Amino acid sequence: MSPRREKLTSPQTRIALARGNRPVQHLQPVPEPVDTEAARALFRAQRRGAVRTVTLLGLVLFGLSGAFSLFPTLGDLRVVGVPISWLLLTVAIYPSLFGLALWHVRSAERLEDRAEAVARAGAVTRSTRNDEPYPRDDGTS
Repeated sequence: MSPRREKLTSPQTRIALARGNRPVQHLQPVPEPVDTEAARALFRAQRRGAVRTVTLLGLVLFGLSGAFSLFPTLGDLRVVGVPISWLLLTVAIYPSLFGLALWHVRSAERLEDRAEAVARAGAVTRSTRNDEPYPRDDGTS
């Protein structure tokens, strides 16, 4: 008779199998109905902001290299033995990129806050008129 086979499992698998199927401890809140048109409008506004940010980014990066080609003396000017063109590329560009990114994030958040305020104001007017936008599931619509 052949030797009996043994099933090998890792300690993590044994712990997971011993735990079993427990109910979820922290249930996620049920999402509210989504106003699709408002979400699309917010997406369009944020997309316009993203295009504006990318355009500014291109202007900064290509404008800087264009400035170096238009003014070759920038490569000859030196501060503490380092060419100004190098200083602009290594020191000045990163704070400007950080500022551009910060400006973009804040403008996107501002748009979201504005859309949320409009949605909240719309919900208040609907509740004061007692006019529900979605039918109830309990048959009392």
